[in-house]
Amino acid sequence: MKNKPELLAPAGDLERLKIAILYGADAVYIGGPMLGLRANARNFTFEEIKEGVIFAHNHNARVHVTVNIVLHNKEIKEVINYLRKIEECGVDAIIVSDPAIIELAKKYTDLEIHLSTQQSTLNIEACKFFKKEGVKRIVLGREATKSDIKEIIDNVDIDIECFIHGAMCASISGRCVLSNIFTGRDANRGGCAQICRWDFDLLDGKDNKIEGEKPFTFCSKDLTMLKYIPDMIDMGIKSFKIEGRMRSIYYIATVVNIYRKVIDSYINDKEHYNYNKDYEIILRNCANRDAVAQFFNGVKDVTCSYYNGREEISNQDFIGIVLDYDKETKMATIEQRNYFKKGDELEIFGPNINIINITIDEIRDEENNIIDIVRHPRQIVKIKIEEEVHKFDMIRKKIKLDKIKNS
Repeated sequence: MKNKPELLAPAGDLERLKIAILYGADAVYIGGPMLGLRANARNFTFEEIKEGVIFAHNHNARVHVTVNIVLHNKEIKEVINYLRKIEECGVDAIIVSDPAIIELAKKYTDLEIHLSTQQSTLNIEACKFFKKEGVKRIVLGREATKSDIKEIIDNVDIDIECFIHGAMCASISGRCVLSNIFTGRDANRGGCAQICRWDFDLLDGKDNKIEGEKPFTFCSKDLTMLKYIPDMIDMGIKSFKIEGRMRSIYYIATVVNIYRKVIDSYINDKEHYNYNKDYEIILRNCANRDAVAQFFNGVKDVTCSYYNGREEISNQDFIGIVLDYDKETKMATIEQRNYFKKGDELEIFGPNINIINITIDEIRDEENNIIDIVRHPRQIVKIKIEEEVHKFDMIRKKIKLDKIKNS
């Protein structure tokens, strides 16, 4: 469909790339061996980029590579060769922030150029400027409001990409220097130590410590635009971006799967589209922070951040991933990711199935011995599932929607 937006997902490695695409992403963005902004991520080798591109193209998806670091003089010569190698891998676009890389990419390659959110592009004139520079798409700063976005789309003929889900920066789209000051790790060189998520002492004007019930923080809540997807589609945004190249396969599968359903549901039948609030609960359950619409509606108050501490509980809902299914015995082989036992109520979801609810009544180990508990990391076991499941389907604890709604 003409106005159907691209759903763009993060991929920190080949496994995440494949999961994102299988669960409905139209494109993925990845980091190469250098010049990206996730220094702590594993990132892709050139061979892995080639493999990822082949997989993506075989599934009618695209691959974008981040080259969004701020360059120093010593890296200029490296960039040209690096860009050429990326192009040889067959990638569909690069995401850049430094204007020098734009010029070098134009001069030495035919790569499609997307402007990173690191440029904090928020106005019409900046968009016009970068269009003249040869940029095909602009990832707007996450501080853009709905009216900002609409005005840019109405006045500049360039593809616009906006974030729809994931972590937010306490500064202007990544232009924070606190990490440098506190730890010597440069946020604009991929080393952010996430200082905004630390606990701080709060002092009054006379350097006296103010004691509260919880430690003082100032970190942002996460972003979720789930409720506003129809508005964003109607505005003509070309690409919806999910943050999180360092997130788990479970997180990526869950978030991509939910947004895929919402986008397709609205596109396929706008007149009868109904917002499913249960999806909010599923998304909240796979993360560990609250999420709000942030700047989209022009709201910039205390509801967008944590100021009095927060509780970030490590998620234990992801039980395992399906490796194989035997139709005759109806036994699924799974790789365990979290503790579970006989009698647990679980549910299975995947890109090609509706949610399947099961109660575990039989577990067998790799030697076919009956066991009651699965407690070893990545243990391979078999469980009985009456309905057919497929490789890469995910198993999680049953989400009790009604109980959560009423709590």
